[in-house]
Amino acid sequence: MTKIGLVQMNSGPDPEANLIQLKKKLKGLQLQGARLVVTPENTLVFGSNHDYIRHAEALGDGPLQTELAAFAKQLGIWLLIGSMPILQPDGKITSTALLFDDQGICTAHYNKLHMFDVEIEDKHHSYRESDTFQPGNEIKVVETPFGKIGLSICYDVRFPQMYSALREQGADIIVVPAAFTKVTGKAHWDILLRARAIETQCWLIAAAQWGEHNQGRETWGHSMIIDPWGQVLACQQQGTGVLTADIDLDFSQTIRTNMPLVEHARFSVHPR
Repeated sequence: MTKIGLVQMNSGPDPEANLIQLKKKLKGLQLQGARLVVTPENTLVFGSNHDYIRHAEALGDGPLQTELAAFAKQLGIWLLIGSMPILQPDGKITSTALLFDDQGICTAHYNKLHMFDVEIEDKHHSYRESDTFQPGNEIKVVETPFGKIGLSICYDVRFPQMYSALREQGADIIVVPAAFTKVTGKAHWDILLRARAIETQCWLIAAAQWGEHNQGRETWGHSMIIDPWGQVLACQQQGTGVLTADIDLDFSQTIRTNMPLVEHARFSVHPR
């Protein structure tokens, strides 16, 4: 049994303000015994194209990453930052999740694969992530003391073939840091997350942004921890806050033994 925590935030364009908000919540989760904490998409910067470009850091190099690493080490927790802008060697920017271990070492990163380029009937209306970010080109499953963790970000959750590939690569837990819009969240968030948990027979840790943000954006919240049977163990519907739940991989194995989906599958997923 491992206690997992997640943070629901209301981030803005100022990284320092977001860090202050985040640190208070991380301290609270550490006191509750959480060993792994997951934060939302756009944890440190949630703003305009200019904001992401201005605050982007090269992987493993920059004041924001240094501060996060130091804080993870200070608290003695594993910390999954849902995403922040990372500057690539070719000058392009990715929306990247970072996993720090309890010694403050960045053990893994994942560049968001699927870009949210859609039209939504809300105040913001048009979303064009590809105007700012370059999509990633590989999925990631990371070995940790708590099990194998599959990494994904927000819009990825609409692509079940990706989650099947994460399960094929051994994922026990899948994280879904997100900034789902209020409109799409109300319609699809719960059912997508529960479906991905049921299909993969993995624990789903979905840390979300909530509330009104700059440029007319409004996010849905409803951060959740879901077990491999698709049951919602904890949910923060509105407001900022934290959640915890105990992850039991023996329970996962029981479900997989009783209903061996992988063995029954008539085809395999091979990601590009």
